[in-house]
Order: sequence, then structure tokens, then C-alpha cells
Amino acid sequence: MKDKTHMKDKTGEELEMEGKLDEVKGKVKEEAGKLGGDRSTEIGGKLDQAKGKVKQGIGELKEDRPVDDVDR
Repeated sequence: MKDKTHMKDKTGEELEMEGKLDEVKGKVKEEAGKLGGDRSTEIGGKLDQAKGKVKQGIGELKEDRPVDDVDR
């Protein structure tokens, strides 16, 4: 079951960890697609990796944000 918590409600660290997990899952999916000759699975894995990199970037930005900007 997918976590329904919105990204804005998560800490930067949580987003970074989710992003890393998405990247790993995506790499496994990509390789499985390559081995099985399933281009759709391979592309889906690459998309998951990209999604993971974006989440990590958002997490890093959230961590770098000054504390006084949190409530705005």
C-alpha cells in the first residue's frame, strides 16, 4: 500500500530516504526488464529512478531551508 502522506508534510530526510529507495527499486526493475526483454518494465524502472532523484533533490532543498521559513 502506498503512503498517502503528501510531500509537503514529510521532512527533508524522509524524502531523501524515499528517493533513494525509489532509485534502488527502479534500478532493479530496469535490470529485470532488460533480462526479460520487457521494454516497458525497463522504461518504468528508469522513470522510477528519475522520480527518486527528484524526491532526493526536494528533500535536500527542504533540509537547507531556513527554520524561520517553515511556517510560511
